Amino acid sequence: MGANKKESVEVDKKKKNSKKNQPTKKEKHNTEESVFAQKLEDTATDYKEISADDDSEDYKSVGESEAGDGESSGDEGIHNTGSSEGLAIDGQSEDSEPDQGAEESDSSEDEVAPRNTVGDVPLEWYMDEKHIGYDIAGKKIKKKEKQDKLDSFLANVDDSKNWRKIYDEYNDEEVELTKEETKLVRRVLKGKAPHADFDPYVPYVDWFKWEDAKHPLSNAPEPKSRFIPSKWEAKKVLGLVRAIRKGYIKFDKPKEEPRFYMLWGDDASSSEKTGHLSYIPAPKPNLPGHEESYNPSLEYIPTQEEINSYQLMDEEDRPKFIPKRFTSLRSIPAYENAVKDSFERCLDLYLCPRVRKKRINIDPESLKPKLPSRKDLRPYPATCYLEYRGHKGAVMSISTEASGQWIASGSSDGTVRLWEVETCRCIKVWEFGEIVQYVAWNPLPELPILAVTVGQDVFLLNSGLGNEEIQRKVKELLQVETPTAPEDSGNKVSGWSWLQDDEHEGIRLRHFKAVYSVEWHRKGDYFSTLSKKFTQRHPFKLHGLPVSAVFHPTRSIFFVSTKKNVRVYDLLKQKLIKKLETGLREVSSISIHPAGDNVIVGSREGKLCWFDMDLSSKPYKVLKCHPKDITNVAFHHSYPLFASCSDDCTAYVFHGTVYSDLNQNPLIVPLEILRGHASSNGRGVLDCKFHPRQPWLFTAGADSLIKLYCH
Repeated sequence: MGANKKESVEVDKKKKNSKKNQPTKKEKHNTEESVFAQKLEDTATDYKEISADDDSEDYKSVGESEAGDGESSGDEGIHNTGSSEGLAIDGQSEDSEPDQGAEESDSSEDEVAPRNTVGDVPLEWYMDEKHIGYDIAGKKIKKKEKQDKLDSFLANVDDSKNWRKIYDEYNDEEVELTKEETKLVRRVLKGKAPHADFDPYVPYVDWFKWEDAKHPLSNAPEPKSRFIPSKWEAKKVLGLVRAIRKGYIKFDKPKEEPRFYMLWGDDASSSEKTGHLSYIPAPKPNLPGHEESYNPSLEYIPTQEEINSYQLMDEEDRPKFIPKRFTSLRSIPAYENAVKDSFERCLDLYLCPRVRKKRINIDPESLKPKLPSRKDLRPYPATCYLEYRGHKGAVMSISTEASGQWIASGSSDGTVRLWEVETCRCIKVWEFGEIVQYVAWNPLPELPILAVTVGQDVFLLNSGLGNEEIQRKVKELLQVETPTAPEDSGNKVSGWSWLQDDEHEGIRLRHFKAVYSVEWHRKGDYFSTLSKKFTQRHPFKLHGLPVSAVFHPTRSIFFVSTKKNVRVYDLLKQKLIKKLETGLREVSSISIHPAGDNVIVGSREGKLCWFDMDLSSKPYKVLKCHPKDITNVAFHHSYPLFASCSDDCTAYVFHGTVYSDLNQNPLIVPLEILRGHASSNGRGVLDCKFHPRQPWLFTAGADSLIKLYCH
C-alpha cells in the first residue's frame, strides 16, 4: 500500500509538471505560423536552385503551379504538425518517447529497398508470376498491387512532387529524383556537361619550358631521306611529263570571250548556249509589218463593213490589231493595251513550258514485226466452198466426226441434223422440240455416238454410221435396264439420272438444271457437262460459275474456265495445279493446242488471249480482233491453225506455230477474215470447227446456214 501511494504521488507530480510545460493557445498559433513560413521558404529555395540553370518558360509554369499546390498542402501540413506537436508535448517522457519517435520515422532515406538480382533476364518472363525477381538473400520480390488509374491520377494531382517521380520497372517501385539529379538531367538535355564544376574551356598548360633549353626533345639524328630527293616522286613526275607529251593528258584551253557580238542576233547562237547544255531560247514575237505602220497604205486599212464583220466573229478568230492611219507621229495616241500585252508576254515567257524534243528519223515500216508472208503459210481456209441449208433457226453448235466425212449440227428450231461433208446432203434428222444447245461427236471412229444437250437432258444418240459390227457394239452400249442414280451421301436430291430413250434410240441423262455444254474425253469413255447448278461431277471446288470445260489432249488434266480465269486440275491427284489469270471482263470459250502446252481463250469483249503454260500464268499475247463478243475459238488438230468467230458475222483465221525449243516463243500471224454470214437478232457466227484432217473451217451462223471455207 505504501508503495502504491508513492507511485500515485509521483504520477501526480508528473502530470503537474506536464501541465506546466504545455503551451498556451497564443504559443500554438505562433508555432503554426512559423512552420508554415518555414515550408514556403523551403519550397521557394528548392525551385530557385533547380531553375537556376533552366531559362525555359515551361519549368517556370511548373514551379508556379507547384507553389500554389504547396500553399494548399502547406495548410494541411500545419494542422498535421500542430497535432503531432501537441501529441508529442502531451505524451512526452524523459527517456523512452524520443527514442520511440526516432524508430518510427517515415523518412525514405532510412529505408533501403530490396535489390533485384535477376541480372540480364528480361522482365517479360515474370509477367505471369507473382514476383519480379530475387533479392540478395534469394527471397522472392513480390509485385506490388497496381493502383487504379483514376486513383493514381488523383493522387498525382494532389502530390506536388509528382513530376520528380520515376517508375523503376526493374525493382517495381517509384523513385523520387533529388535536386542534384534533376539538375544533372537538365544539363544533359541542354547538351552541357553533367557536372556543373566541369569546365570545357580550361586554358592549356604547357608543361615544357622552351626557354633556355640546351638540348632538343629527341637526340635522334636527322634521317637521310630528308636530304635526298625522292625517287618515287621523280618517277611519278616523269610519267606525267610523258603523258602530256604523247597527248594522253590534255589541258583545257582558256575561253576567249568575243570582243564584239550582235546586239539583235539570235539567242540560240549566244554564249549562254555553250554554258547551259539544255538552254532553250524564248520564242520571239513577230516583227512589225506594214499593217503596224502609223501611215500604212490604203490597201491595209479595213473598211467600216469589215470592221463591223470583225465584231461578229469569235474572239479567237478576230484580228488582234486593226491598222489605222495617222498623218504624223504627233497625232498617234498611246497604245491602250500596252500594259496588258506586256503582262501577257511576261506570262508566256514565265509559264510557257519549253521542252527540247529530239526528233529521230525512223522508218515506220522498220517498227513493224517481221512476219512471214501469207503465201509461205498456205494452206489455210480463205474462200467459202459449200453451204449447208436446211435449218429453220439459228445453228447453235456444230461438230465434225473423227474421220471428217460427217458433220452434225444443232439448231434453235429443235432439230439435230447429220450432214455429209462433200455433198451437203442431210442424211438424218432428230427432232426434240426444244432449243439444241450443243452437239459433240465421240472422238473414237469405232463409236459413232453423238452427244446432244437439250434443256435439262443430255442425249447419247446412235448416228447409224458404220458396219453391222460397229452398230451392234453401239447398241449394246446404249442400253440401260433400270434408271440408276449416283450414291451421294448427304444429298437427298440426285443431281442427274440415266433413262432409256426409245424415241431417239439412245440414252437420256436427266440433270437438275439446264445443260449448255458437253465435252468428250480423248479416249471416248468419259464426257463432262456444264449446267448452272450442278457442274462437272468432280471433287474440285470452283470459285464462280463455270463457262466451259475441256480435257487435255494427251494427259489426265482438266481445264475449267470461269468468267475471270481458267483453272487447271490434275484428275489423278485431284488437286489444282495452275490458275491462268486472263484479265478479261468475261471468258466465253477456250481451246487447247494439240501439244497441250498452249491455250487460247475468247472473251465477251472481243479479245483473244494466248497462254503459254510453260512461260507464265499471264497471257503471252492479247489480240483485239473482233468488235463484238467472241462466241467460240478452235485449234486445228494437225495444221498450225486456229480460228475465232464472233457476233460481228466474221471469223478470223490465224497461223500459230509452237516450237519444240523452249527458248523460242510461239509465232502468231493473222491470215484471213472470213465473211459471208448475215446478222440475225444481233447474233452473227455462233460456232466454228476445223476439219480433223483438212485445212477447212466450218462456221455456223444465226442466219440458219453452215458454211465450209477451204484453201
